[in-house]
Amino acid sequence: MGGRILGVFAHPDDEVFCVGGTMAKYVQSGAEAMVVSATRGEAGQIRDASVATRSTLGAVREAELREACAQLGVQHVAFFDHIDGTLADLDHDSLVNEVGQVLHDFDPNVVVTFGPDGAYGHPDHVTIGSATSAACSMWDKGRLYHSYFPKSRLLLVERLAEWLTALQDRFQGAADFARVFSLFAQETTALGYADDHIDVGWFPPGVSIVEQGEAANELYLILSGVVEVSQFQPDGTRTTLRRSGPGEFFGEIAIARHSTRTAQVTAIEAVTCLVFTRRAPALWRGRGLTDSQTSNEAALGDPRPGATTVIDVRGVIDRKIAAIAAHRTQYPIEPEMFPRWMLEDMMGHEHFVRARPPREPESDLFS
Repeated sequence: MGGRILGVFAHPDDEVFCVGGTMAKYVQSGAEAMVVSATRGEAGQIRDASVATRSTLGAVREAELREACAQLGVQHVAFFDHIDGTLADLDHDSLVNEVGQVLHDFDPNVVVTFGPDGAYGHPDHVTIGSATSAACSMWDKGRLYHSYFPKSRLLLVERLAEWLTALQDRFQGAADFARVFSLFAQETTALGYADDHIDVGWFPPGVSIVEQGEAANELYLILSGVVEVSQFQPDGTRTTLRRSGPGEFFGEIAIARHSTRTAQVTAIEAVTCLVFTRRAPALWRGRGLTDSQTSNEAALGDPRPGATTVIDVRGVIDRKIAAIAAHRTQYPIEPEMFPRWMLEDMMGHEHFVRARPPREPESDLFS
């Protein structure tokens, strides 16, 4: 399949979440692809201090984008020379003209950018999406798609519990697993790939984090500290089962079995955990009550119009995750740390809204 696909975004790493799998899929079938980033992401976080400093971050993220595109098979990468965080302050017409020049030079059949919501309201995302959409309205030679992140019903808390309880041996993450997984989980839930509420909880020594017999609402990943897992017998005696530390989960058994807690978990020293729950807990929730006992919140769907185009990218999910990992300053992950089924469930489909010209739902950008 021939054709050219252009992605215009604000920062390095936008491309992989918005259209990475789709680009990899179409390039694999013979398409030519290009990614343009309006900035070099120099105002972003540094989540791996070993690979960048504030003064080098822009150059490092440029190199990361080029490597990510190589993982996806994208043949062309270009940058506008704008400063991260300033796009909304630029002359809009000048930015439209910059995008228009890329359209003239590359002559794509398909253009992908952010929609009016900017994925989650980021001003740079909103601005580059608006400028690209305006440029396409004057170019009018191909199709324009807005990236779209539907609110997923997938719950990591349930899928992780199923995975952990199916393992032959208890899961023990590598030294840096907890930190890396927490970054990945919070980013993916922010983009709507999963619907969990994720928080960081701190528990002083001696606190019962989980009480035996209470309802199972949370799954915990230990970021720091040590907990003791124990069971009370009918006669009141207490048996210590194990101690767990950073990189280990607890609370999965009752969630997977849809039962009450089978053991007590107590902080031996100050403990910090990444806490997954099915929804944000109500402020008035009593301990041990189920969500259904504490909330009459209606199940709300996504209020936005739905996607017009859904691309199945499960066949290239390895390339998409390798591209995410190439953005090491933002996502210092190792691709093999996640089970493939989880990645396919979360990221195996990419969604778009066809903005020009509008049409009925489809499953192919070029058809």
